[in-house]
Amino acid sequence: MTIPPSVDTILQRLGPLPFPHGLIVTEIRQVLDLVRRDQLPVADIEARVRAALERWQQPSLKRVINATGVVLHTNLGRAPLAPLAPVDGYSNLEYDLATGKRGKRDAHTAPLLERLLGVPAIAVNNNAAAVYLALHELAAGQEVIVSRGELIEIGDGFRIPDIMQRSGAILREVGATNKTSIDDYAQAINERTRLIMRVHPSNFKVTGFTAKPSLAELAQLGRARGVPVYEDLGSGCLVDLKPFGIDEPLVRDSLEAGVDLVSFSCDKLLGGPQTGLIAGAAELVQRIRRNPMYRAFRCDKLIVTSLEATLRKLLLEQYDQLPALWMIRRDAAEIQARAEDMAVGLDAEVIAGESVIGGGATPEQRIPTWLIALNGDAVKWERRLRAHQPPIIARIEKDRLLIDLRTVFPDEEQTLRQALLHED
Repeated sequence: MTIPPSVDTILQRLGPLPFPHGLIVTEIRQVLDLVRRDQLPVADIEARVRAALERWQQPSLKRVINATGVVLHTNLGRAPLAPLAPVDGYSNLEYDLATGKRGKRDAHTAPLLERLLGVPAIAVNNNAAAVYLALHELAAGQEVIVSRGELIEIGDGFRIPDIMQRSGAILREVGATNKTSIDDYAQAINERTRLIMRVHPSNFKVTGFTAKPSLAELAQLGRARGVPVYEDLGSGCLVDLKPFGIDEPLVRDSLEAGVDLVSFSCDKLLGGPQTGLIAGAAELVQRIRRNPMYRAFRCDKLIVTSLEATLRKLLLEQYDQLPALWMIRRDAAEIQARAEDMAVGLDAEVIAGESVIGGGATPEQRIPTWLIALNGDAVKWERRLRAHQPPIIARIEKDRLLIDLRTVFPDEEQTLRQALLHED
């Protein structure tokens, strides 16, 4: 084991540094421990300490260029956010300027949501929280009927049966994995039933010998038996994307079919920040809002600011001002022209390909696109672009690095092209 110099000795060698003394000492001790374990030469101590201190000045969360063609890239923050100027200093987050009295933070988003959806709605910090709150308030200690084919895992171990158990609701499974009938639901209703729950399978698709009742049928059954119908829609599509190749149910369609309550994400097809929305019958929404757990899951002022801006753009149909919707709505011919311009002078070719929505949304649905396929060592290309500033994230298929400009903003193209031209 190497005997390193003392902390005081290293402090003297480093000289004056623009960092807190305690932080410098901590980093010196970390580096000296590496020396003792023979994992670092003594000669490298000062350089390693300086590098460690400088890293603390750099933010970990940074902007990246998404060249993968995955619009809602889970690892890259899902829906890319539109430019946003947070309100500096104080704000009227919970202050009614008209009356001079305390207000509610819902006031900044609720009117927009009701205009968009036609029903009252509230926001919480994500859709998992929305599901939990709905189940906890409306069915804790009682039964919720769910088809076996909808007991899904959303991601990272988040499963509908698990969150239902945590909420205190009792799961009543009906039907089979591939087929559930309206009679299955009807026969399961008893004096302990508090909800009929429909879960939209936004991250997978069951095909073949399948069947399930329509939302209108479920709603009719619920009304006849006095049981509310709640749908977890997941992706939260508010804009009809069928003309652009994406067939995803609209939130309004569920409400118009008679569903009493819906919840969905805002950072997927809605195109906003990570938030969960709960919308539907006023009595149910207000019950959920009064639940003590609502405060634990409510949105902070930065999210409220971003959500309000997103909803306003949706209401005014300024779809191209929402980056996720702008990307989805791009025509393949437009992307081909951009790709061919960028490929000039590169050791690459432009080939037909497909973009995906991603983010646990629209399984098996792809959008035609054009790709810049780079020649050369794909792994080396990927590592070099990832180390670029800003980092550029691309994808490898069939041993070629592919660049999909669908998810690259026009003002990022020059940076991307410069990075591609300077191959090591």
